[in-house]
Amino acid sequence: MHPSTSTVLSDAYDAAVARGPMESEFHQAVSEVLESIAPVVAGHPEYVEAGILERLVEPERQIMFRVPWVDDDGAARVNRGYRVQFNSALGPFKGGLRFHPSVNLSIMKFLGFEQVFKNALTGQGIGGAKGGSDFDPHGRSDAEVMRFCQSFMTELYRHIGDQTDVPAGDIGVGGREIGYLFGQYRRMTNAHQSGVLTGKGIGWGGAQVRTEATGYGAVYFLQEMLDVRGDSVEGKTAIVSGSGNVAIYAIEKLQQLGAKPITASDSSGFIVDEAGIDLDLLKELKEAGRERISAYARRRPSARFVSSGRVWEVPGQLVIPCATQNELGSDDAAALVRHGVIAVAEGANMPCTPDAVEAFAQAGVLFAPGKAANAGGVAVSALEMAQNAAREHWSFEESELRLRGIMADIHAAAFAAAERYGHPGDYVVGANAAGFVRVADAMLAQGLV
Repeated sequence: MHPSTSTVLSDAYDAAVARGPMESEFHQAVSEVLESIAPVVAGHPEYVEAGILERLVEPERQIMFRVPWVDDDGAARVNRGYRVQFNSALGPFKGGLRFHPSVNLSIMKFLGFEQVFKNALTGQGIGGAKGGSDFDPHGRSDAEVMRFCQSFMTELYRHIGDQTDVPAGDIGVGGREIGYLFGQYRRMTNAHQSGVLTGKGIGWGGAQVRTEATGYGAVYFLQEMLDVRGDSVEGKTAIVSGSGNVAIYAIEKLQQLGAKPITASDSSGFIVDEAGIDLDLLKELKEAGRERISAYARRRPSARFVSSGRVWEVPGQLVIPCATQNELGSDDAAALVRHGVIAVAEGANMPCTPDAVEAFAQAGVLFAPGKAANAGGVAVSALEMAQNAAREHWSFEESELRLRGIMADIHAAAFAAAERYGHPGDYVVGANAAGFVRVADAMLAQGLV
């Protein structure tokens, strides 16, 4: 007698919790995925018999290491580094590096787990991983960041490679950090393996549209969802959180498609610009000056800065949370619903709490989970890998066209899977189901490894 689907899913979740009892973010991600793939598991007993679920929630490899470095005052500093290589059934591990004080093993595992399904959805032949450190680059000099990156890579280099694991950037890891990391990798290996890191400079192996890809991709997915309903982003007000790459380029693409984004935020608060975000000013402050978001309001008469309260209290029809995990809760979702939100696309990884996702579902709001909506970044990273392997360089226009096609394919796969498994219009079920089946089938074919 076979155990019930609910028992199988519960056992897999309990096993993940037992192995990491303090990893709340990871537990949340596992619970969300397992709950939504129940109809898939029910129809595929071969997955249960092969132990796919038990293997899926346990990383293939977890690496933790000490990162010693010296600050500008000559004082010794120590941080902790991580690389969680979660699943490589579809291809080499792929996923970003995050440098932020909040980084811990739970967050690395949650992000790596999400990355498995996100990468599967792209159809680009890449597995899932995540890494980083509790190092905070904010306020550090270029020399300090360089010394930290060199120390970090001195350990990490032995665990990565263009056929093994290909890291990229994430929060706190931009072009500067990728450059220092790549330089140290080249120094340690005596090889110029362009494909070992993505997010590189255009002049030395980087890809056009990589900087813009996550933000652009989220808006493309949003547009695809609205297209199904015969609607468009054009003419609508958009609420965006964050002010990093994802937020900036989501705002840029929204404006290009005729929407009016009016907010941006950072850890100090948020700005509201009823005239529409001045993108050139935002880029100047955040990309060039690394200033706080309050500086925008000081230089823009139509804007105001709010240091308390929630950006989600601002009315808008489109919402793209681009800051960090669990930034939008049930009360925020209720406020957005009251103000007439019609569609939400997660630009960040798991920015909406489960209660918020449920509130959107009950209100009939279109909701795109991060593993689908923000897959544009890793999709273009895979395109960068392809260009590195062929020693080619594609134009911005060609790269953006490929990105748009990939996001349309991801939407189509998620939409079709939601229909197939009895949850039409539910992109959470659709994205998880479509990604899961691709990974599970590959694991099944490759045996018990």
